[in-house]
Amino acid sequence: MNQAQIEIQLVAVLVAAACALPGVFLVLRRVALMSDAISHTVLLGIVFGFMLVGDVRSPLLILFAAASGVLTVSLTELLLKTRRVKEDAAIALVFPALFSIAVIIINRNFGNIHLDTDAVLLGELAFAPFNRAELLGANLPKGVWIMGAVLLLNLILIAVFYKELKLATFDSALAAALGFSPALIHYGLMASVSVTAVGAFDHVGSILVIALMIAPPAAAYLLTDRLWRMLLYSVLIGAASAIAGYWAARTLNVNISGAMATMTGVFFLAALLFAPERGLVVKALQRDRRRRRFATEMLLVHLTRHEQTEREGIENTLGHLTGELNWTDALARAAVLRAETSGWITRQADRLFLTDRGRRIAQQVQGR
Repeated sequence: MNQAQIEIQLVAVLVAAACALPGVFLVLRRVALMSDAISHTVLLGIVFGFMLVGDVRSPLLILFAAASGVLTVSLTELLLKTRRVKEDAAIALVFPALFSIAVIIINRNFGNIHLDTDAVLLGELAFAPFNRAELLGANLPKGVWIMGAVLLLNLILIAVFYKELKLATFDSALAAALGFSPALIHYGLMASVSVTAVGAFDHVGSILVIALMIAPPAAAYLLTDRLWRMLLYSVLIGAASAIAGYWAARTLNVNISGAMATMTGVFFLAALLFAPERGLVVKALQRDRRRRRFATEMLLVHLTRHEQTEREGIENTLGHLTGELNWTDALARAAVLRAETSGWITRQADRLFLTDRGRRIAQQVQGR
Protein backbone atom coordinates (compact mmCIF):
# COMPACT_ATOMS: atom_id res chain seq x y z
CA MET A 1 0.00 0.00 0.00
CA ASN A 2 1.16 3.51 -0.75
CA GLN A 3 0.81 6.51 1.56
CA ALA A 4 -2.36 7.81 -0.10
CA GLN A 5 -4.13 4.48 0.35
CA ILE A 6 -3.15 4.35 4.02
CA GLU A 7 -4.35 7.92 4.59
CA ILE A 8 -7.70 7.30 2.88
CA GLN A 9 -8.32 4.25 5.05
CA LEU A 10 -7.19 6.12 8.17
CA VAL A 11 -9.71 8.91 7.53
CA ALA A 12 -12.43 6.34 6.85
CA VAL A 13 -11.70 4.43 10.06
CA LEU A 14 -11.76 7.66 12.11
CA VAL A 15 -15.10 8.62 10.54
CA ALA A 16 -16.49 5.14 11.23
CA ALA A 17 -15.41 5.17 14.87
CA ALA A 18 -16.66 8.72 15.46
CA CYS A 19 -20.06 7.90 13.93
CA ALA A 20 -20.48 4.54 15.65
CA LEU A 21 -20.20 5.89 19.20
CA PRO A 22 -23.24 8.22 19.24
CA GLY A 23 -24.98 5.82 16.85
CA VAL A 24 -25.14 3.20 19.63
CA PHE A 25 -27.37 5.46 21.71
CA LEU A 26 -29.53 6.35 18.71
CA VAL A 27 -30.20 2.66 18.12
CA LEU A 28 -30.86 1.94 21.79
CA ARG A 29 -33.21 4.92 22.06
CA ARG A 30 -35.03 3.77 18.90
CA VAL A 31 -34.48 7.11 17.16
CA ALA A 32 -32.22 5.81 14.39
CA LEU A 33 -34.14 7.88 11.82
CA MET A 34 -32.95 10.98 13.67
CA SER A 35 -29.45 10.41 12.28
CA ASP A 36 -30.89 10.69 8.77
CA ALA A 37 -32.76 13.83 9.72
CA ILE A 38 -29.81 15.55 11.40
CA SER A 39 -27.34 14.55 8.68
CA HIS A 40 -29.52 16.47 6.20
CA THR A 41 -30.71 19.42 8.28
CA VAL A 42 -27.22 20.42 9.44
CA LEU A 43 -26.85 21.74 5.91
CA LEU A 44 -29.20 24.55 6.92
CA GLY A 45 -26.91 25.45 9.83
CA ILE A 46 -23.90 25.43 7.51
CA VAL A 47 -25.69 27.75 5.10
CA PHE A 48 -26.69 30.25 7.77
CA GLY A 49 -23.24 30.04 9.31
CA PHE A 50 -21.63 30.83 5.96
CA MET A 51 -24.02 33.75 5.44
CA LEU A 52 -22.83 35.24 8.73
CA VAL A 53 -19.08 34.50 8.71
CA GLY A 54 -18.47 34.35 4.94
CA ASP A 55 -15.92 31.54 5.17
CA VAL A 56 -16.84 27.98 4.23
CA ARG A 57 -13.85 26.64 6.21
CA SER A 58 -14.64 28.48 9.44
CA PRO A 59 -14.87 26.21 12.50
CA LEU A 60 -17.89 28.25 13.56
CA LEU A 61 -19.89 26.39 10.92
CA ILE A 62 -19.73 23.33 13.16
CA LEU A 63 -21.49 25.27 15.90
CA PHE A 64 -24.18 26.43 13.49
CA ALA A 65 -24.57 22.85 12.25
CA ALA A 66 -24.94 21.60 15.82
CA ALA A 67 -27.55 24.28 16.47
CA SER A 68 -29.40 23.13 13.35
CA GLY A 69 -29.40 19.58 14.66
CA VAL A 70 -30.82 20.74 17.98
CA LEU A 71 -33.46 22.74 16.07
CA THR A 72 -34.45 19.56 14.24
CA VAL A 73 -34.88 17.71 17.51
CA SER A 74 -36.79 20.61 19.08
CA LEU A 75 -39.25 20.89 16.20
CA THR A 76 -39.75 17.13 16.24
CA GLU A 77 -40.47 17.23 19.97
CA LEU A 78 -42.97 20.07 19.47
CA LEU A 79 -44.83 18.00 16.88
CA LEU A 80 -44.84 15.01 19.21
CA LYS A 81 -46.32 17.07 22.03
CA THR A 82 -49.37 17.77 19.88
CA ARG A 83 -50.06 13.99 19.99
CA ARG A 84 -51.34 14.21 16.45
CA VAL A 85 -48.45 12.36 14.81
CA LYS A 86 -46.08 9.52 15.70
CA GLU A 87 -42.34 10.00 16.15
CA ASP A 88 -41.35 8.65 12.74
CA ALA A 89 -43.92 10.90 11.05
CA ALA A 90 -42.73 13.93 13.03
CA ILE A 91 -39.13 13.35 11.95
CA ALA A 92 -40.21 12.80 8.34
CA LEU A 93 -42.11 16.12 8.40
CA VAL A 94 -39.33 18.22 9.94
CA PHE A 95 -36.14 17.24 8.14
CA PRO A 96 -37.38 17.48 4.51
CA ALA A 97 -38.67 20.97 5.27
CA LEU A 98 -35.38 22.20 6.78
CA PHE A 99 -33.27 20.46 4.17
CA SER A 100 -35.37 21.91 1.36
CA ILE A 101 -34.90 25.44 2.75
CA ALA A 102 -31.13 24.90 2.73
CA VAL A 103 -31.17 23.59 -0.85
CA ILE A 104 -33.25 26.57 -2.04
CA ILE A 105 -30.90 29.08 -0.37
CA ILE A 106 -27.84 27.37 -1.90
CA ASN A 107 -29.31 27.28 -5.39
CA ARG A 108 -30.39 30.92 -5.27
CA ASN A 109 -27.39 32.51 -3.57
CA PHE A 110 -24.32 30.25 -3.55
CA GLY A 111 -24.25 28.51 -6.89
CA ASN A 112 -20.64 29.60 -7.57
CA ILE A 113 -19.27 28.64 -4.16
CA HIS A 114 -18.09 25.23 -2.99
CA LEU A 115 -21.18 24.74 -0.88
CA ASP A 116 -23.26 22.39 -2.97
CA THR A 117 -25.65 19.58 -2.13
CA ASP A 118 -23.71 16.95 -4.11
CA ALA A 119 -20.60 17.46 -2.00
CA VAL A 120 -22.62 17.17 1.19
CA LEU A 121 -24.59 14.10 0.13
CA LEU A 122 -21.90 12.08 -1.61
CA GLY A 123 -18.43 13.14 -0.50
CA GLU A 124 -15.27 11.71 -2.02
CA LEU A 125 -12.67 10.02 0.15
CA ALA A 126 -10.25 9.71 -2.75
CA PHE A 127 -9.49 13.43 -2.43
CA ALA A 128 -8.69 13.24 1.30
CA PRO A 129 -4.87 12.95 0.86
CA PHE A 130 -4.76 16.17 -1.21
CA ASN A 131 -6.36 18.38 1.46
CA ARG A 132 -3.61 18.50 4.08
CA ALA A 133 -2.69 20.41 7.21
CA GLU A 134 0.41 20.44 9.40
CA LEU A 135 0.00 20.22 13.16
CA LEU A 136 2.50 19.33 15.85
CA GLY A 137 5.11 18.76 13.15
CA ALA A 138 2.99 16.15 11.35
CA ASN A 139 1.64 16.77 7.85
CA LEU A 140 -1.55 14.75 7.50
CA PRO A 141 -4.86 15.04 5.64
CA LYS A 142 -7.26 17.50 7.28
CA GLY A 143 -9.73 14.66 7.61
CA VAL A 144 -7.37 12.95 10.06
CA TRP A 145 -7.18 16.04 12.26
CA ILE A 146 -10.88 16.90 12.05
CA MET A 147 -12.29 13.41 12.53
CA GLY A 148 -9.62 12.59 15.10
CA ALA A 149 -10.78 15.61 17.11
CA VAL A 150 -14.44 14.64 16.70
CA LEU A 151 -13.69 11.06 17.75
CA LEU A 152 -11.75 12.28 20.79
CA LEU A 153 -14.63 14.60 21.71
CA ASN A 154 -17.17 11.77 21.46
CA LEU A 155 -14.94 9.49 23.55
CA ILE A 156 -14.58 12.15 26.25
CA LEU A 157 -18.32 12.88 26.33
CA ILE A 158 -19.22 9.20 26.61
CA ALA A 159 -16.55 8.55 29.24
CA VAL A 160 -17.57 11.55 31.37
CA PHE A 161 -21.33 11.08 31.02
CA TYR A 162 -21.42 7.30 30.65
CA LYS A 163 -23.57 6.74 33.73
CA GLU A 164 -26.02 9.49 32.78
CA LEU A 165 -26.29 8.33 29.17
CA LYS A 166 -26.81 4.73 30.21
CA LEU A 167 -29.46 5.59 32.79
CA ALA A 168 -31.34 8.03 30.56
CA THR A 169 -31.26 5.57 27.66
CA PHE A 170 -32.63 2.56 29.53
CA ASP A 171 -34.81 4.24 32.19
CA SER A 172 -35.47 7.94 31.69
CA ALA A 173 -38.01 8.01 34.55
CA LEU A 174 -35.41 6.73 37.03
CA ALA A 175 -32.87 9.21 35.63
CA ALA A 176 -35.31 12.08 36.28
CA ALA A 177 -36.07 10.76 39.78
CA LEU A 178 -32.34 10.73 40.57
CA GLY A 179 -31.98 14.36 39.55
CA PHE A 180 -30.68 13.98 35.99
CA SER A 181 -32.33 15.76 33.08
CA PRO A 182 -33.22 13.24 30.35
CA ALA A 183 -34.15 16.10 27.99
CA LEU A 184 -30.77 17.80 28.45
CA ILE A 185 -28.96 14.52 27.89
CA HIS A 186 -31.05 13.91 24.78
CA TYR A 187 -30.26 17.31 23.30
CA GLY A 188 -26.59 16.93 24.18
CA LEU A 189 -26.52 13.60 22.36
CA MET A 190 -28.17 15.13 19.30
CA ALA A 191 -25.65 17.97 19.34
CA SER A 192 -22.88 15.37 19.34
CA VAL A 193 -24.56 13.64 16.37
CA SER A 194 -24.71 16.99 14.55
CA VAL A 195 -21.04 17.79 15.14
CA THR A 196 -20.02 14.30 14.03
CA ALA A 197 -22.15 14.52 10.89
CA VAL A 198 -20.86 17.91 9.77
CA GLY A 199 -17.27 16.88 10.51
CA ALA A 200 -17.63 13.87 8.22
CA PHE A 201 -19.52 15.59 5.41
CA ASP A 202 -16.57 16.86 3.43
CA HIS A 203 -14.96 13.41 3.38
CA VAL A 204 -17.68 10.78 3.09
CA GLY A 205 -21.00 12.60 2.59
CA SER A 206 -24.21 12.22 4.55
CA ILE A 207 -25.18 8.84 3.05
CA LEU A 208 -22.18 7.07 4.55
CA VAL A 209 -22.58 9.03 7.80
CA ILE A 210 -26.09 7.58 8.17
CA ALA A 211 -24.87 4.07 7.33
CA LEU A 212 -21.98 4.25 9.81
CA MET A 213 -24.16 5.64 12.59
CA ILE A 214 -26.80 2.94 12.32
CA ALA A 215 -25.57 -0.29 10.70
CA PRO A 216 -22.54 -1.04 12.97
CA PRO A 217 -24.47 -0.30 16.21
CA ALA A 218 -27.42 -2.35 14.93
CA ALA A 219 -25.06 -5.25 14.18
CA ALA A 220 -23.41 -4.88 17.60
CA TYR A 221 -26.85 -4.90 19.24
CA LEU A 222 -27.34 -8.40 17.85
CA LEU A 223 -24.04 -9.55 19.34
CA THR A 224 -24.20 -8.38 22.95
CA ASP A 225 -26.41 -7.09 25.77
CA ARG A 226 -23.65 -5.10 27.48
CA LEU A 227 -23.43 -1.40 26.65
CA TRP A 228 -19.64 -1.11 26.79
CA ARG A 229 -19.27 -4.14 24.54
CA MET A 230 -21.82 -2.71 22.13
CA LEU A 231 -19.78 0.50 21.92
CA LEU A 232 -16.58 -1.49 21.29
CA TYR A 233 -18.16 -3.84 18.74
CA SER A 234 -19.75 -0.90 16.91
CA VAL A 235 -16.39 0.81 16.49
CA LEU A 236 -14.73 -2.43 15.33
CA ILE A 237 -17.51 -3.25 12.86
CA GLY A 238 -17.50 0.31 11.53
CA ALA A 239 -13.72 0.24 11.07
CA ALA A 240 -13.88 -3.17 9.38
CA SER A 241 -16.64 -1.90 7.06
CA ALA A 242 -14.54 1.13 6.14
CA ILE A 243 -11.45 -0.91 5.29
CA ALA A 244 -13.38 -3.65 3.47
CA GLY A 245 -15.36 -1.02 1.57
CA TYR A 246 -12.20 0.73 0.41
CA TRP A 247 -10.75 -2.45 -1.08
CA ALA A 248 -14.08 -3.42 -2.58
CA ALA A 249 -14.23 0.01 -4.25
CA ARG A 250 -10.74 -0.43 -5.67
CA THR A 251 -11.56 -3.90 -6.94
CA LEU A 252 -14.88 -2.93 -8.53
CA ASN A 253 -13.84 0.62 -9.52
CA VAL A 254 -16.82 2.24 -7.78
CA ASN A 255 -17.39 5.14 -5.38
CA ILE A 256 -15.53 4.55 -2.11
CA SER A 257 -18.25 5.91 0.18
CA GLY A 258 -20.89 3.84 -1.59
CA ALA A 259 -18.80 0.67 -1.23
CA MET A 260 -18.25 1.36 2.46
CA ALA A 261 -21.97 1.91 3.01
CA THR A 262 -22.62 -1.38 1.24
CA MET A 263 -20.14 -3.18 3.49
CA THR A 264 -21.91 -1.88 6.60
CA GLY A 265 -24.97 -3.66 5.24
CA VAL A 266 -22.95 -6.81 4.60
CA PHE A 267 -21.64 -6.86 8.18
CA PHE A 268 -25.14 -6.23 9.54
CA LEU A 269 -26.52 -9.06 7.42
CA ALA A 270 -23.79 -11.37 8.71
CA ALA A 271 -24.70 -10.48 12.30
CA LEU A 272 -28.41 -10.86 11.55
CA LEU A 273 -27.82 -14.36 10.23
CA PHE A 274 -25.01 -15.68 12.44
CA ALA A 275 -25.12 -13.78 15.77
CA PRO A 276 -24.51 -16.37 18.54
CA GLU A 277 -27.86 -15.87 20.29
CA ARG A 278 -30.03 -13.68 18.05
CA GLY A 279 -28.95 -14.74 14.55
CA LEU A 280 -31.62 -16.10 12.24
CA VAL A 281 -29.55 -19.18 11.39
CA VAL A 282 -28.89 -19.86 15.07
CA LYS A 283 -32.59 -19.39 15.85
CA ALA A 284 -33.51 -21.82 13.08
CA LEU A 285 -31.03 -24.39 14.39
CA GLN A 286 -32.38 -23.94 17.91
CA ARG A 287 -35.94 -24.47 16.68
CA ASP A 288 -34.84 -27.61 14.86
CA ARG A 289 -33.08 -28.93 17.97
CA ARG A 290 -36.16 -28.21 20.09
CA ARG A 291 -38.37 -29.95 17.54
CA ARG A 292 -36.13 -33.02 17.50
CA ARG A 293 -35.87 -33.08 21.31
CA PHE A 294 -39.65 -32.74 21.63
CA ALA A 295 -40.14 -35.60 19.16
CA THR A 296 -37.77 -37.82 21.14
CA GLU A 297 -39.49 -36.98 24.42
CA MET A 298 -42.91 -37.72 22.88
CA LEU A 299 -41.53 -41.06 21.73
CA LEU A 300 -40.46 -41.92 25.28
CA VAL A 301 -43.83 -40.87 26.70
CA HIS A 302 -45.64 -42.93 24.06
CA LEU A 303 -43.56 -46.02 24.86
CA THR A 304 -44.02 -45.71 28.61
CA ARG A 305 -47.80 -45.31 28.31
CA HIS A 306 -48.15 -48.53 26.34
CA GLU A 307 -45.49 -50.46 28.21
CA GLN A 308 -46.78 -53.70 29.78
CA THR A 309 -50.21 -53.32 28.18
CA GLU A 310 -52.06 -55.63 25.86
CA ARG A 311 -51.30 -53.39 22.88
CA GLU A 312 -47.57 -53.00 23.60
CA GLY A 313 -46.65 -55.31 20.75
CA ILE A 314 -48.59 -53.11 18.32
CA GLU A 315 -48.10 -49.61 19.75
CA ASN A 316 -44.42 -49.75 20.59
CA THR A 317 -43.18 -50.46 17.09
CA LEU A 318 -41.43 -48.21 14.61
CA GLY A 319 -44.07 -48.82 11.96
CA HIS A 320 -46.89 -47.74 14.28
CA LEU A 321 -45.35 -44.34 15.14
CA THR A 322 -46.23 -42.70 11.83
CA GLY A 323 -49.92 -43.54 12.23
CA GLU A 324 -50.24 -43.03 15.99
CA LEU A 325 -48.27 -39.79 16.32
CA ASN A 326 -48.92 -38.51 12.80
CA TRP A 327 -45.19 -38.35 12.09
CA THR A 328 -43.41 -38.68 8.80
CA ASP A 329 -41.28 -41.76 8.40
CA ALA A 330 -38.11 -39.63 8.45
CA LEU A 331 -39.11 -37.89 11.69
CA ALA A 332 -39.99 -41.20 13.35
CA ARG A 333 -36.69 -42.80 12.36
CA ALA A 334 -34.73 -39.74 13.51
CA ALA A 335 -36.45 -39.75 16.93
CA VAL A 336 -35.82 -43.48 17.36
CA LEU A 337 -32.18 -43.12 16.31
CA ARG A 338 -31.59 -40.24 18.76
CA ALA A 339 -33.26 -42.10 21.64
CA GLU A 340 -31.31 -45.27 20.82
CA THR A 341 -28.02 -43.40 20.56
CA SER A 342 -28.70 -41.71 23.91
CA GLY A 343 -29.30 -45.07 25.55
CA TRP A 344 -32.97 -44.37 26.28
CA ILE A 345 -34.40 -47.24 24.24
CA THR A 346 -33.32 -50.52 22.73
CA ARG A 347 -34.55 -51.95 19.48
CA GLN A 348 -35.25 -55.53 18.53
CA ALA A 349 -36.35 -55.80 14.90
CA ASP A 350 -39.37 -53.45 14.73
CA ARG A 351 -40.04 -53.49 18.49
CA LEU A 352 -38.97 -50.63 20.76
CA PHE A 353 -38.20 -51.08 24.46
CA LEU A 354 -37.48 -48.46 27.12
CA THR A 355 -34.31 -48.69 29.17
CA ASP A 356 -34.32 -47.72 32.85
CA ARG A 357 -32.72 -44.43 31.91
CA GLY A 358 -35.29 -43.77 29.20
CA ARG A 359 -38.10 -44.60 31.62
CA ARG A 360 -36.78 -41.99 34.07
CA ILE A 361 -36.58 -39.39 31.31
CA ALA A 362 -40.19 -40.14 30.31
CA GLN A 363 -41.33 -39.74 33.94
CA GLN A 364 -39.51 -36.38 34.17
CA VAL A 365 -41.20 -35.19 30.97
CA GLN A 366 -44.65 -36.19 32.23
CA GLY A 367 -43.99 -34.52 35.58
CA ARG A 368 -43.27 -31.09 34.06
